[in-house]
Amino acid sequence: MLELEADGLKASILPAVGGIVARLDWRGPDGRIHPVLRPPGAQAPSTAEPSHCGTWAMLPFANRAFGGLVDDGTQRFSVPVNDPGGAIHGFGWQSPWEVLREDRSHTVIEHRRAEGPDPYRYRARQEITLETGGMTIGFSVTNAADRALPFGIGHHPWFPCAADTRLQMRAAGALTFAGAFRATGRQDLADGGPYADGALFRSDAVTAWSFLGWDGQARIETPSTGLAIDITASANLHCPVVWAPAGADFLCVEPQSHAIGAPSEPAARAATPLTRLEPGETLAGWMRIAPSAL
Repeated sequence: MLELEADGLKASILPAVGGIVARLDWRGPDGRIHPVLRPPGAQAPSTAEPSHCGTWAMLPFANRAFGGLVDDGTQRFSVPVNDPGGAIHGFGWQSPWEVLREDRSHTVIEHRRAEGPDPYRYRARQEITLETGGMTIGFSVTNAADRALPFGIGHHPWFPCAADTRLQMRAAGALTFAGAFRATGRQDLADGGPYADGALFRSDAVTAWSFLGWDGQARIETPSTGLAIDITASANLHCPVVWAPAGADFLCVEPQSHAIGAPSEPAARAATPLTRLEPGETLAGWMRIAPSAL
C-alpha cells in the first residue's frame, strides 16, 4: 500500500489491487477528519468484483460492453466477460499496477496488457498527486497493438451520500435507456438537466444517468457533515455516469470519454463513439477532487 499526504489530505493507494485509490481523507479547518471518498467497509477492495469504495481507473473502455462485444462500426471482436451482462469497466481494475515513481505526495503507477484472447494491447498510467486543496489523477492509455483499435477511459469515484446530500452539475443531454442500461437513443436536457440547481440526491429508486455534453464541473454538498466536494475533469471526459442504488449511502459521478454501452450498442456509439487510436497513440484525461468546508 502507498500512502500520500499533503495539506490535510491523506490518500491510500493499492497498486496490486487494480491501482485503486482506496481512501481519500481530509482534515478540515475544525480538525475533523472527513472521508472524501467512500472508504472500504468490512470487505477489503479486491479484483474479484468492482470495489464500492475509493476511485479506480476504467480502461481500455469505460462502463459496459454488453455481451463482451466491442464494435466500433469498422471492426468487431469479443473481450473477456467479467459481469453477468458482459464486460464491465475494462481490465485495469482487475490488474496489478507497477509503481514507477513515489514521493510523499505523488506517485506514478503503470499497468501493461501484453496478451489476451482479444486484440487489446496497451500501456496505461495513473499519475496521482495530492496538492493544496485537492487530489488530481491524470490517467492515460497508449495503444501497444500492431493495429488501430477503439479505446475509452474513465475514473469511477464513490462519494459518501447522506439524506441531505445535494448534487449540482449541468449537462446538455443524456442517453435514453431500455432495461439493463441498454441505450435506445439520446435526449436533450432543458436548463442543464436534473441537477442543475443542486437537487437532493438520495432516492427511493435507482438513479442511473449517462450524461452527454457535461461542462466538466460537479459539486456535492452535505450540510449534516459540513463537507463540500468539487469534481472537475478534462474536456474529453464529457460523458459522466451518475449512479446509485435506491437509498444508497453513496453516489457515483464517473467522468468518462464515452457513454454507457458505447463499446457495443449502436445507439450509444452514435451519441459518443470510442476513440480510435493508431499504434503508439495515447488517449489521456484527468480528474480532480477538491474538498472544502461548508
